[in-house]
Amino acid sequence: MQELIGPLTRIAEALERLAPPPAEAGALPQAEAYIWHPEGDQLDPVARINRLDLGLLKGIDRVRDILLDNTRRFAGGLPANNALLWGARGMGKSSLVKAVHGEVAAKTGGLLGLVEIHREDIPSLPRLLKRLRDQPRRFILFCDDLSFDAEDTSYKSLKAVLEGGVEGRPESVVFYATSNRRHLLPRDMMENERSTAINPHEAVEEKVSLSDRFGLWLGFHNCSQDDYFAMLDGYVAKFGLKVAPEQLRAEAIEWSMTRGARSGRVAWQFIQDLAGRLGQPLR
Repeated sequence: MQELIGPLTRIAEALERLAPPPAEAGALPQAEAYIWHPEGDQLDPVARINRLDLGLLKGIDRVRDILLDNTRRFAGGLPANNALLWGARGMGKSSLVKAVHGEVAAKTGGLLGLVEIHREDIPSLPRLLKRLRDQPRRFILFCDDLSFDAEDTSYKSLKAVLEGGVEGRPESVVFYATSNRRHLLPRDMMENERSTAINPHEAVEEKVSLSDRFGLWLGFHNCSQDDYFAMLDGYVAKFGLKVAPEQLRAEAIEWSMTRGARSGRVAWQFIQDLAGRLGQPLR
């Protein structure tokens, strides 16, 4: 046994040298936005954020103003709510979060950062908050397309972090999430909980209460044809696309019919196709 101590010690020392050094809280590189990678507790800076100008987001004026006001208060050191942006696909939920961040960050001298955490990394959320807790800046923590399926219990850790945990959410962090579901859980999952529980009401309340952790519920709905045209007109003016209004509307209607929907995403996809056919870059 004694003769094994030396080799085991050398192996342990070698493994320690190979392991990456622990991330230092003060070593966060300066950037406007980051992506969280739980392996090694890394916050990788984003060189260029993929986002649209706030003025290009049409048909969502009310939710835009609410989220913008909430973010301005947060950036100014005032109390602010976590926000859940839910509803129709392609109506600008994630685009609004990024655009609002860009609008407010530009007026705060870089004091407001954006950190994206992927849905599958939610269990590492407490470690991320620990990393951000002592930073001198304020951060919007952003999770796109957040939802939970059957047998997934990570929503419980999210509940504890957002509200109710011993440490809770740091004052310097606010959590914005987008989802197609208002309650983040599929209806059949909630119904199954109701049918198998001793107290069905309490079982469903356990699931639904996750959404209650978000002080703001901002609903997004399918857009009208007028809103769809307003989106297109905004893009055409922004990028200086040379197309007649009659041609623009006729082709845009045909495009939306082939997609079976009108939305901000469909409008942007049409504009990319149009700009390509016109030989004009989108800059």
